[in-house]
Amino acid sequence: MKGLTMRERQAVTAQTAPKYRKAGKKKKGEKLDQFVELTGYNRKYAIFLLQNWGKRRVVRLDGELVEIVVGSVRKKKRKPREKIYGSREKKALKKVWVIFDCPCGKRLVPLLRTMLPVLENFGEIDLDERTRANLQRISAATIDRLLKQEKNRLQFRGRTHTRWGSLMKHQIPIRTFGDWDEKKPGYAELDLVGHDGGNTKDDHAFTLNLTDVDTGWTELAAIQNKAQVWTVEALDSIKKRLPFPLLGIDTDNGSEFLNAHLIRYTEKHGIQFTRSRPYRKNDSCFVEQKNNSVVRRYVGYLRYDSPPEIQLLNELYGWLRLYVNFFQPSAKLMSKTREGSKVKKLYDEPKSPYQRVLDSAHVSQECKQKLRDQFVTLNPAELHRKILRFQGKLLQMVREKQSGGLKKAGGL
Repeated sequence: MKGLTMRERQAVTAQTAPKYRKAGKKKKGEKLDQFVELTGYNRKYAIFLLQNWGKRRVVRLDGELVEIVVGSVRKKKRKPREKIYGSREKKALKKVWVIFDCPCGKRLVPLLRTMLPVLENFGEIDLDERTRANLQRISAATIDRLLKQEKNRLQFRGRTHTRWGSLMKHQIPIRTFGDWDEKKPGYAELDLVGHDGGNTKDDHAFTLNLTDVDTGWTELAAIQNKAQVWTVEALDSIKKRLPFPLLGIDTDNGSEFLNAHLIRYTEKHGIQFTRSRPYRKNDSCFVEQKNNSVVRRYVGYLRYDSPPEIQLLNELYGWLRLYVNFFQPSAKLMSKTREGSKVKKLYDEPKSPYQRVLDSAHVSQECKQKLRDQFVTLNPAELHRKILRFQGKLLQMVREKQSGGLKKAGGL
């Protein structure tokens, strides 16, 4: 019977064999018929099993005489496979993984195929031909397996600083799917990330995050508080750094965005201004994702409130924008379908914002050539070292400020 598994057939054989051997000729025939029908075995093979189940027999296996117990599970010796990825590949893989800030296997695969020659040209890594070939054909699953012990990430949960700006709300339309051409660079989502360190009293720094919907290009600027004038000033500096014209912005319903200053600025520069629905974070999913993967990942949850800290944040963002936009690939969701209780998501090939800008038909060739010229001058490993250096300075500055505050409190 097809429905029985091998383990179930063995159990049936173990129960039937003793009874079969004790039965007479007529009963043996009946039991044999039932056994063949139940297990689906060939009749001659079934007779052999029932007569010899549990007995020791000498048989020839692989050219050798071997004593076996009929019915015991014999595990075949598997020939050990030759290891493709040895210590050299693992060491080089770990180094590249750290340089590109520990991405997952699916994001690291395209980087290995394109960035290995770049790192070799800058003298950051030295590979022999075999190691290079192996790393360029390695799969995402193998990467995750080799780096499993290295992955130990902490996740934090932040807090919101949004305060509703109700006065201007009715002057700014809610963004709908028909408002923007999201396959064209220039339409971006805008958000503020607070750096209060758990204490929302008094002024503290914010990071203005602008993320382009089509390419994922991200620009950051640190401001001293969420006053309207600083928000507009930071947006203007970001607009000048973008490699393509800013065509539209979409914000949440905070008062730092829904104000007359920003409305006048967007009208003056011909920028379409829309807002998300209240209490719907998914309406700003692109920028919310970068708030975590870029801002929080690189500057954390500490409190920054002094001018030197804000200046240091902006210096860090100057290097971070190059590192993220030119060397950090991400996959975009192409489709999502539901099959019963399961949701199947289909993503495109991971690409960096720089690659998506080059692939866009809406960006001028002059702009693309400027980006290509800039790309060949960038060393991702050196950018990573500079980012780590500025992170260390920022952390040291916060520690000195905290220790100074504790000494002052102790003196009081």
